[in-house]
Amino acid sequence: MITIGLTGGIGTGKSLVSEILETLGGQLVNADLLGHQAYLPGTAGFDDVVRRFGKGVIGQSGTIDRKLLGELVFADSDNMSDLNAIVHPIILGLIKKTVEDNLNNGVDVTVVEAAILVEAGWQDLFDEIWVVSSNHDVVVKRLQTRNGLSVQDAMSRIVSQMPQEDRICYADEIIDNSGTVEQLRNQVKKLWQEKFKS
Repeated sequence: MITIGLTGGIGTGKSLVSEILETLGGQLVNADLLGHQAYLPGTAGFDDVVRRFGKGVIGQSGTIDRKLLGELVFADSDNMSDLNAIVHPIILGLIKKTVEDNLNNGVDVTVVEAAILVEAGWQDLFDEIWVVSSNHDVVVKRLQTRNGLSVQDAMSRIVSQMPQEDRICYADEIIDNSGTVEQLRNQVKKLWQEKFKS
């Protein structure tokens, strides 16, 4: 089995690339969705998050309100570091288990989409690292349209993350998503065929 770690900054289009790779035959693992499991009610992660950030982050449903938590951590790097220290080890364990299950089930290509792959130091888990990048102005516009953010809020989300150039240093493959969806689809399909259809 080949394992691909797929990463990129906010608004670069990682999820769209993941969807394309899934249609081509990749078995997708979304680290962000695993991250939701990391602090479900009744887990140690939930208790640790509430202990650190207070009961105010619990929504009406009794789960952690990710929007409220996001406002706290994107505005303060210390808060972000504290949250990462709680959830990253949990997410890593869930990724390892899922990848192992895929291996045991005969999956040929596992794609793990993880925004914080490089920041968390997970590179060695994967055979290859693919980084999705986009033009800065394109990313800001996407965040305004998709998330309803102001330019200032979009910028704060972007600068709270590792600079794109630093992430690219770890890339085995760079996927540029500054153009159209069709251009992206063709680029990813060509890369897949080069890697897995030869």
